[in-house]
Amino acid sequence: MRFTSREDIEVPIDHVFAEISDFMKFERAALRRGAEIRRTRERATPGIGMGWHARFTLRGKPREVDTEVTAYDPPNGFAIAARSAAFGGQIGVDLVALSRGRTRMTVELVIKPQTLSARLLVQSLKLARGNLTKRFRKRIADFAAKVEDGYTSKV
Repeated sequence: MRFTSREDIEVPIDHVFAEISDFMKFERAALRRGAEIRRTRERATPGIGMGWHARFTLRGKPREVDTEVTAYDPPNGFAIAARSAAFGGQIGVDLVALSRGRTRMTVELVIKPQTLSARLLVQSLKLARGNLTKRFRKRIADFAAKVEDGYTSKV
């Protein structure tokens, strides 16, 4: 199952990349929501090979996910692969400078079931695809708006 979203942000590409690759900020956000996050591969600077192990509760069940940065190309984007017992997936973020102060951000999320029960779940999710796509795009649009607001308050 694949979800994509594209947002134009009135912010220079370097600032957008700095915001989307601030992995420490995303770690803190996950911790605030009750997840347990542990880095599996430390690096002095962000890049390919960084990894995390996350434990959290989703729909009343404990879940575990291992993630790893598989592509890292500043300021053009990155990709992160994820794997759990039932699912595999990847999230990719691509940035394109439209002008000095405008950036197009494209986010793609791919979910691949690994087990029969996961395949059945994905089939049921396909029935709600329109609603899920709308929610995904709204989350990306909200993030883009926060990046814009953060930039304008600094300038």
